[in-house]
Amino acid sequence: MTDRRYPIGPFAYQENYTAEELADLISIIDSAPAAYQSLVQDISEEDLKKTYREGSWTVHQLIHHVADIHMVHFFRMKKALTEPDYKEVALINMDGWAHTPDASVMPIADSLQIFQNVGNRYVYLAKGLTPEQLNIAQFHPVRKILLSQKHAIAMSAWHVQHHYAHIELALGLLE
Repeated sequence: MTDRRYPIGPFAYQENYTAEELADLISIIDSAPAAYQSLVQDISEEDLKKTYREGSWTVHQLIHHVADIHMVHFFRMKKALTEPDYKEVALINMDGWAHTPDASVMPIADSLQIFQNVGNRYVYLAKGLTPEQLNIAQFHPVRKILLSQKHAIAMSAWHVQHHYAHIELALGLLE
């Protein structure tokens, strides 16, 4: 691997997604919390302090980050579905969030539970979207692209796989 920042590659924007592709992406989102739980259930406090590359977030911060971003993705989808004037995705200061006391010190158990519980709601909502709702889109000012709810689902699936690979790198399970 040449770039440890993107162990599975950067997010690949795809113009459209078939119903089967969306079902696969939602399945990834659905199974991610259990995969994370299994990955970190027996790691030590020392392992939680490990990073996947120089200057990166710790495993501890990554677990909290994934829960945080899952909440953000769910929030964005709900706003897109309920607020016609929501035209640009809400952004957060991810690095700032990763350095708040809850993300840098608090035990990871609550974030794993948040990840699971918000994930349950997110998956349920995503599975119930109509074709029209799946096409509701907002501009992403950082990525400079228009994201439909299909793209948002794809980005969420990529995000959970992306950071799962970061944790595997930090723990020495992936080279």
